[in-house]
Amino acid sequence: MNSTPAFTSSGDAPLLSVADSLNDPRYYLVNFDNVLTWVSERYDDLLDTDERDFIARFQALPVPSRALLVRMVMRKGEHFRIDRLAYDEIGETRAALAPLVEHALVDVRPGLTLDQLFNLFTRDELVDMFRDHLAKPRDRKALLKEALVKEGLVPAFDKPLRLEEWHAAAGQPLPANVVRLTVMAVCERLRLMFFGNLRQQFSEFVLADQGIYRFEVVPFTPESRAFQRREDIERYWQIHDCRERFDAGHDMDAVLAALLVRLEDSLWLEARRGRVIYAIARHCERQGELARAAGLYAQSGHGEARIRHIRVLERLAEHEQALALCTAAQQAPTSEAERQQAARIQPRLHRALGLEKPPSEAETSARRCDLILPRSGCVERAVREHLDSPEAPVFYVENTLINALFGLLCWEAIFSPLPGAFFHPFQSGPADLMRPEFYPQREQHFRRCLARLEEGSWREIIVQRYREKQGIQSPFVHWGALDDQLLALSLECLPPAHLRAWFERLLTDIRANRAGMPDLIRFYPHAPEGTLGYEMIEVKGPGDRLQDNQKRWIAFCAQHDMPVTVCHVRWGDDEGTT
Repeated sequence: MNSTPAFTSSGDAPLLSVADSLNDPRYYLVNFDNVLTWVSERYDDLLDTDERDFIARFQALPVPSRALLVRMVMRKGEHFRIDRLAYDEIGETRAALAPLVEHALVDVRPGLTLDQLFNLFTRDELVDMFRDHLAKPRDRKALLKEALVKEGLVPAFDKPLRLEEWHAAAGQPLPANVVRLTVMAVCERLRLMFFGNLRQQFSEFVLADQGIYRFEVVPFTPESRAFQRREDIERYWQIHDCRERFDAGHDMDAVLAALLVRLEDSLWLEARRGRVIYAIARHCERQGELARAAGLYAQSGHGEARIRHIRVLERLAEHEQALALCTAAQQAPTSEAERQQAARIQPRLHRALGLEKPPSEAETSARRCDLILPRSGCVERAVREHLDSPEAPVFYVENTLINALFGLLCWEAIFSPLPGAFFHPFQSGPADLMRPEFYPQREQHFRRCLARLEEGSWREIIVQRYREKQGIQSPFVHWGALDDQLLALSLECLPPAHLRAWFERLLTDIRANRAGMPDLIRFYPHAPEGTLGYEMIEVKGPGDRLQDNQKRWIAFCAQHDMPVTVCHVRWGDDEGTT
């Protein structure tokens, strides 16, 4: 694998070189054309009539019109003021708009709700437009809107009004003409097919072209795509729409009705559905609708749903049902975090049911260090500066060093071009990174990488990857937190057996275990033979306590005889105060 940014098609020559894109003032149009080519190649069997029709109409447009449409696609919303659509490389806006209107890609008489109107115009423009309805101007748009919706000021605005209707209602013309892009939903679906998500925007192209983001180049084939069935595209879109409507405060019953059916044939889409149901359940719990929340938690496969379900049942005094779930969570936990939380809840449930107190696990205690230091804005920095010395240098590495060493050693496994893992050039990691199948599908790849820790080639491999891949996006390597000195000391002082234990723990639950690691690491490069050459230090300021994920990491380190110290800090100017 190489790491030169390129947008390739079917593993052949690049469709667009970075230099060409940067030199073209319509770079965004070139990039959008590439997206359409990419999607057309890979999704020819899944495109619906609207998508095919849009691609055909778009490709028939004059270049300025295509450029203007892409400019609108890349902006927020689907309503635009014509006076804000002026671009030097496009030329006269109305001339570029005319073919878009002719092909029904743009509506010049759109309906606008009051909210959309307020999003498009400034406070001063709105005050002038509604001056016949305002006794006095309002300082802020929110107050102005509140005044307008009061009874008797203006007609009801519970439905969109066309521009001439707004003119009649306000008594004054709109400050500027407005158009609506009619194909935004189609373009969003094409974006979804290209990226495999709706999180990434078309601006990814620009960031890559400017060198702000660099991505590992993984070979693609025509089969490299996020969706294998049209049904999955529609279901993804429906789940996304449900989350959008819930966040916007729409009718919750209607949202839930659209999420009734479990998606047994697609684990990743079912996980997305479960996350939306979990969010709604949390909302119900916060609103005191506990019975409804309990039912929703039972439907969600979210990793935290079962614990929340137990807590809600406990509040409902359904202790027997809660204990049954709690016991199941301890016997077959979805994660270490779930087992830890269930063990904390179980004694309360036993007490509520008059049962004997369950045996408790002994909590692992780390070595403790107490320091009194001059007050500082950053307690971790204060401890690092206090402990640091030429003989035993200290670095701030919270959640970065071990992840980075893992990411560098296992680079080829992480970026293996497995089916369904990579399907566009702007992925910082495989699409299934956080899914249960990530490790099982790559087990042999990771075994080969970790075997280097015993073979003795691991240091050379990590240094080689550090040099070759510098600056390339990775889900594990934060380049700004790793420099030559830190890397050299790590390779010299960290035992390969400890690295293997950390890396294997990461692979059991990447989402949970790549966080919670100690804040600092102190190296002892001149440690006598037979003694460990490092120490990890978790820093706790006044009133601060260990978090659950930190306790789990400390327990793991204690189990493997890894040196960890918890450093408790008090400020010197607090001493003697009451």
